[in-house]
Amino acid sequence: QNNPQVCPYGLYAEQLSGSAFTCPRPTNKRSWLYRILPSVCHKPFKPLEEGHLTHNWDEVDPDPNQLRWKPFEIPTAPQKKLDFVSGLHTLCGAGEPRGRNGIAVHIFVCNISMLNRCLYNSDGDFLIVPQQGKLLITTEFGKMLVEPNEICVIQQGMRFSVEVFGESRGYILEVYGAHFELPDLGPIGANGLANPRDFLVPVAWYEDRQVPGGYTVISKYQGKLFAAQQDFSPFNVVAWHGNYTPYKYHLEKFMVINSVAFDHADPSIFTVLTAKSTRPGVALADFVIFPPRWGVANNTFRPPYYHRNCMSEFMGLIKGHYEAKEEGFQPGGASLHSMMTPHGPDADCFEKASKAKLEPERVAEGTMAFMFESSLSLAVTKWGLQTSNRLDKNYYKCWEPLKSHFNPKCK
Repeated sequence: QNNPQVCPYGLYAEQLSGSAFTCPRPTNKRSWLYRILPSVCHKPFKPLEEGHLTHNWDEVDPDPNQLRWKPFEIPTAPQKKLDFVSGLHTLCGAGEPRGRNGIAVHIFVCNISMLNRCLYNSDGDFLIVPQQGKLLITTEFGKMLVEPNEICVIQQGMRFSVEVFGESRGYILEVYGAHFELPDLGPIGANGLANPRDFLVPVAWYEDRQVPGGYTVISKYQGKLFAAQQDFSPFNVVAWHGNYTPYKYHLEKFMVINSVAFDHADPSIFTVLTAKSTRPGVALADFVIFPPRWGVANNTFRPPYYHRNCMSEFMGLIKGHYEAKEEGFQPGGASLHSMMTPHGPDADCFEKASKAKLEPERVAEGTMAFMFESSLSLAVTKWGLQTSNRLDKNYYKCWEPLKSHFNPKCK
């Protein structure tokens, strides 16, 4: 049973619910944790300075321009010590955690490990994309080592602590009010894209450790940070069972689908995970990758085409050179193309691809770019536009050399 009168080993039973009790069975998420002390044993929460973490989307006026950021700077430890929590910087987002509908995109830069403190997010799920440095993440369910080219998801309410091994950087997609899931495959059929068997969950690991000086439990609640003290480690779960867990995934496991005749298939075929909205077929947020693959389409302009989208497109680069903008878009940087803002390959890419000999070729070899795509209109924070000092104000110039090739006499 889940909740015996006396638990084995003298443990406490505690349920963590990730969904309403009455959700349909396929979406009902919960786990039972068997711990040395229940998580309720802490002092009252008190406000904690949140630094550059925010959900205030009205700090600056809206900006519909194409935006690109140079790689975000990681302070050196002697200069400024930042762990995972103090190194969170909100770049853009929309919606509101109290209404349980919205997303936020954060950048994390850190150079020290979290020591005797952990974080849990009451507002939603964190999808973490490391770009530089590996993360050893301790959770109530066990440990996960997450390296660049891997991702992990820490779902709402799960306590975790991050250990780093030097200067580390990455991206976070936070969703309020929905959980990430695998996209439906439709005509693709049973196999393809990200397969369930490749997602890994931790095995139980615990420490029975007293912390007389105080262990700090940090809660992200309604967009603010709060801290509570307790005198023991929260990672005291000896055993657990259930389907509501943290998990990780290696992006090299993605089974790529691509066009083998002509034209492009929609970038939806590169979706790893989706967080659905209440509108069928419209995502609150998608996590999409552009992995190494073969390009074989005939009579086709093969790089991404010029485009205006009813969705918001935030892109990051883990490694390599993105095919549509090899120069300015760098690992550890980002771009945002807002709703209906035109974008596409730069002039150099267009000229090369228009004249290229069309034969089978490897695309994006040694590269991993990704996209957070959302049906919400994203607002950029003051930190993103000003304080970070990483905004590339010359981004628009990459399209200026484009010239007209129009010839009304040529068919």
